Formats: sequence, structure tokens, C-alpha cells
Amino acid sequence: MNSDREKASCDANGSHVSSLVEVLEDPDAHLSVEEKAEVERKLVRRLDFMLLPWLCFLYLLAFLDRTNIGNAKIAGLAKDLDLSTPSYNATLTIFFVSYAVFEPLTNILLKRLRPSIFIPIIIILWGASMLGMGFVHNYEGLMAARWFLGLTEAGLFPGVNYYLSCWYRRSEFGLRAAIFFSAAALSGSFGGLLAAAIENMDGIAGIKGWAWIFILEGLLTVLAGFASFWMVHDFPDEAKFLSEEDRARVIRRLKMDQQSSAEHESFQMTYFWSAMKDWKMWLGMVIYMGCVMPLYAFSLFLPTIIRNLGWGSTVVRAQLMSVPPYAAAAILTVVMGFVADKTMARGLVNICISVLGVAGFAMLLATDIPAVQYAGTFLAALGIYPCISNTITWMANNVEGVYKRGVVLGFVIGWGNLNGVVSSNIYFSSPRFPEGHGVIMGYLAAFLWGGSVLMTILLRRENAKRRRGERDHWVEGLTEKEIELLGDRRPDFIYTT
Repeated sequence: MNSDREKASCDANGSHVSSLVEVLEDPDAHLSVEEKAEVERKLVRRLDFMLLPWLCFLYLLAFLDRTNIGNAKIAGLAKDLDLSTPSYNATLTIFFVSYAVFEPLTNILLKRLRPSIFIPIIIILWGASMLGMGFVHNYEGLMAARWFLGLTEAGLFPGVNYYLSCWYRRSEFGLRAAIFFSAAALSGSFGGLLAAAIENMDGIAGIKGWAWIFILEGLLTVLAGFASFWMVHDFPDEAKFLSEEDRARVIRRLKMDQQSSAEHESFQMTYFWSAMKDWKMWLGMVIYMGCVMPLYAFSLFLPTIIRNLGWGSTVVRAQLMSVPPYAAAAILTVVMGFVADKTMARGLVNICISVLGVAGFAMLLATDIPAVQYAGTFLAALGIYPCISNTITWMANNVEGVYKRGVVLGFVIGWGNLNGVVSSNIYFSSPRFPEGHGVIMGYLAAFLWGGSVLMTILLRRENAKRRRGERDHWVEGLTEKEIELLGDRRPDFIYTT
């Protein structure tokens, strides 16, 4: 009897999806199945080429600008500004406060102002903040610059993830989010190399080497911001690089994937309250904090950790030694994005990968042998970076509705980044940092691993109920339009686990 009920439910769900797609004109209706597939492959490749490279470059700059203070510290920042350990940690903390407070609002502004306006503006502003950090002479000036850096950077990461989720199918988004986020790992590699090179400018024009790091990277960011007015495109319904036929193809693809992300709708508070009532958002916040706090702690303190191993006989060598763990993390991030897209087992990816991170920090905590500790930094990076993009993709896959998804991603990422406050204040017992490594292990085990296990179990249970038709009564008496507006509460919407 249950199987008959499941079949009836699936038939009803399938007819609902078909009716939605039928109202959209298919520009390829005259083509064969093979020809349609080829047209679609070319379209996706074009989207990748037009959207991803520049967005990856922008996030590389963003992550470089927020974490290069770690490189500047070992180049003499703390000494020249007479910063104690608590004072230095406060300059890290204040960034995350302004970043997290303004982050939930940014996706609504992105939708209202359009990506081609909103993103370039915030890039120019945070580049100016970074540039200003190169001219500070005291603790108070550095604190002010870091506050404005957090405020202006707040919109990029949630905004771009939300933006990309409005272009790609759910089974395609994970790899693109992973490629985008791999720029963070690459920025770690690039940041170490760049800092090592820039530091050689120490004394030019009477400016310290650490100040040149901020000045040159800030100037590069400002230039990238002005270029973004031409390089960043709008949502599918307004993007100028699309022909009318390609626009129809993109929107049709999203409709067939049970997404309404390409639709032009006005903001209403009901979308906000719908997000607030969704348990997935709150559990997603727990999972994301479990990987993003360790990410920031690792990024901010890796140069110091490596220098304390005794291998970095010079500051430049310590900067260079931080490159390989980031490079390995970038590769695994993209590989796991591909695997998660193919299997749609995003929860399992988080569960397995997080174990690597716990092992890595356990190695850092348990031994003082430099070779073992350096190997631990590799496992730590491998266990953190892939989970960031995978968690964001997982949340985006399971929240439907243009503004609701934007609100959910804003809160998940904002809460995660607020935990950067923790990351800034746990590394204080040099050279072994037992408190820091221990707290990170707790976050990875309890929040990332435990939260992912719980989310996977709950989503699988809900999917089973929907397949058995136990949620079909939610749509009784509703029109097709009203059913579509239910978003991920539609009985035919199957969650990614």
C-alpha cells in the first residue's frame, strides 16, 4: 500500500513540475535529444567562463586582504605599533564583529541594487580600507581600519554564493562554489609568496615592509573594484551577455530543477519570516560555525605556527612554508566539490572530511616534533577548506525561493563569521598553543561533524515522508502558482542529503 501511495505522490509531483516547465517556451524544441544536450553543455561552459574567473579573483583578493595581517605581524607590525597579544587579537576580533553584523543584510541589497552595482562598490570601499591600514601609526588607527574592512567585505562571500545559486542547477552548484572558495586557499599560498616579495621593499620611501603589504594589496583591490563595473554581470533575467534564447534556456533549466531563482520578485517580509521559521537555517548556522571558526584561526595564525616550529630561520622562509598546505587544500576543495555534485551526498562529505581536520589539530596538539606538526597543518587545511563551500552549497540546495535563500545564506554565513571572534582570541600560549588547537578540535567534532550527522538524518527522514505522500495535504486546494510559492515546502521538493 505504501508503494502505491509513493507512486501516486511521485506522479502528482512530476505532473506539477511538468506543468511549470510547459509554460516556458523551449527554444530548442525542434532539436533532437543529443543536440539539446550539446547546446546545454555549451551554455554551461559559457556561464562558467563568464562568471567564475573574475569572481574567484575577487574572493582571492577578499581573503588576502582580511588575513594578510598574519603575514604583516611576523614582518614587524606588532613590534612597530607596540601591540601586546591581547591588542593584536582585538584587531582581529573587530573585523569579525562588523563583518557578521552587516552580512545578513547584504543579500537583500545585492538583489535590490543588482550585482553589477553592489559588488564593485563594496570592493572599492574595502580596498580603500586596506590601503588605509598601510598608513596607521597606532593601535587605534589599526582598529578603525579593521572595522571598516569587515563592514565593506561583508557582502562578497554570501552575495556571490547566493548569486551563483541563481545561475546553476543544484547538482552543478557544488563544484562552482568549490572553485569559487578554492580562491581562499589559493590566497593563502599567494599571500605567503606575495608577502615574502613585498617585504623586501622595507624602507622604501621610509615605509616599513609590513605597511607595503597593506598598501600594494589595497591598491590592487581598488583597481579590481573599478574593473568590476564591467566584469560582474547581473542575474539571469537581466544579464546583458545572454541572448534572449540563452536567457530562456537558463531560466528553463532552473525551472526544471524546481528553482524559482531566476524570477524577478519584490521583497516581502514573509520571505524573512519564512527563513526564521526554517529549522534548516538554524542547524546550518551550527554546522557552518564548526568549519569557519577553524578556517579563520588557521589562516590568521598559520605563519606564526610555522615560524614557531623552528624551521623559519627568516621571516621570508616562514611565509613560504605556509604555501604548500593551502595549495593542497585548494585541490581537495575542488575535488570534493565535484564528488559532492555527482553523489549529492553533501552531508557525508562533511562528515568524512571533518575527521581529517580533527586529526590534523590533534597532531599539532600532541607533539612538538616539527615534521609531525607541519604534516598536521596539511591535514588541518584539508579538513577545513572543502567543508566551507560544501556546507554553503548544501544550504543553498535545500532552501528554495529567491529572497528566502538570500536571507538564509546571509544568516548562516553571518553567524559563522561572528565566530571569527573566537578564532582571534584562542591563540595566546606560544609556541604550542594548546588552548587554540583544543578549541578548534571541539568545534570540528561537535559542530561540524555532529551537526552534519544530525542534518543528514533529519533530511533523510523528511524525504522519506515526502516520498510516501505524507506531505501531500500541504498543497490540497492550492493553485499551481500557490504551490510554487511554497518553495522547499512543496511536497515534491526532495532535499539534498
